[in-house]
Amino acid sequence: GTTKKALMLTSDGNKPNNPRLTVTPEGYLEQCGDIAIATSVSDADFLLFHGSEVWYRGKDTTNEDVSLSPFIEEGSFDNVDPLLKECLAAKLPAVCANPDFIVQTGPKGEGFANMPGKLAARYEEMGGGCATFGKPGVEHFEACVRKLGLDKERVCHVGDSLHHDISGAVNAGVPVVFVTSGIHRMTFGTGFGELPGEGVLEEVMEKEVGAMRPSHVVPAFSRAAAPK
Repeated sequence: GTTKKALMLTSDGNKPNNPRLTVTPEGYLEQCGDIAIATSVSDADFLLFHGSEVWYRGKDTTNEDVSLSPFIEEGSFDNVDPLLKECLAAKLPAVCANPDFIVQTGPKGEGFANMPGKLAARYEEMGGGCATFGKPGVEHFEACVRKLGLDKERVCHVGDSLHHDISGAVNAGVPVVFVTSGIHRMTFGTGFGELPGEGVLEEVMEKEVGAMRPSHVVPAFSRAAAPK
């Protein structure tokens, strides 16, 4: 088939030890099939929301990556909207491969980072079309279970987002552990590692996900000491 070209928004590979860059852009696209990197909007077949730090323009090109900052730190679309409007004018369809809206950062979750799900939502608000794969989509959970080769009852999903983790796992029929010291910690009014009271917990869950409930609730996980 004909190679498709993606205008790829992703994590910044020029940042030393960037924890968000779990695979190179080329490595990711290789897993997706016959897809190449687009260096311009006019060169692209579709828009890919993979990360939220840079517009990646390829390692074998003289074109430099374009920073999307301060979106990831502040949620500002100042350096994002012009690019999205250009993509919209070119009638580019979009794919969001990471629908998270926000994640915690820092050793004790003291910071937050804005994620590709917000960029995809912005593009849709502008009138663009976007296909999404990832949490909380049931297909995402089912694909992971299939890859493991286990029954759903033998798998446990762990997450801190009521919308992405809890609702997705519950809808997919996968047991799920809700970690309260995550992105909802400020809403609960608790410190890191503190379990909110049952009343507050129920109130927040009811507001966010209705009648859905996790299999288990924990405040946090800690690294176990190595056996002597």
